[in-house]
Amino acid sequence: MKSYREVFIVHTPSRRKLINITEKLSQAVRKSGIKEGLLLCNSMHITSSVFINDDESGLHQDFENWLEKLAPEKPYSMYYHNTYEDNADAHLKRTIMGREVVIAITNGELDLGTWERVFYGEFDGKRDKSVLIKIIGE
Repeated sequence: MKSYREVFIVHTPSRRKLINITEKLSQAVRKSGIKEGLLLCNSMHITSSVFINDDESGLHQDFENWLEKLAPEKPYSMYYHNTYEDNADAHLKRTIMGREVVIAITNGELDLGTWERVFYGEFDGKRDKSVLIKIIGE
């Protein structure tokens, strides 16, 4: 069995953003040379997420609205965590959206459904964040 590891950096100029990283993962699969196996992708930060869903702008706005209702950014004073920071909402949003995805690799390609795409969700941006890709297989 072979393994491949890659880390890439995401930097968003805004506090929150969804970024389609599907092609980045596909490139990693090609680089790995693995034809059959599994790909794990996870954010290495506690205020960002990796998840699978549809790449549709209305849905992205729905995510923003829904997450903001569940864990509003402000007022900062509503969170105990915000004694030293102002990002408690980002921690909660990350928990809701998830840490990682695992995707099957078949015939050297990501085995995704018709509309499935992989997203990096940033909830406390404006600084560099690392994303891990780990691929195992043959």
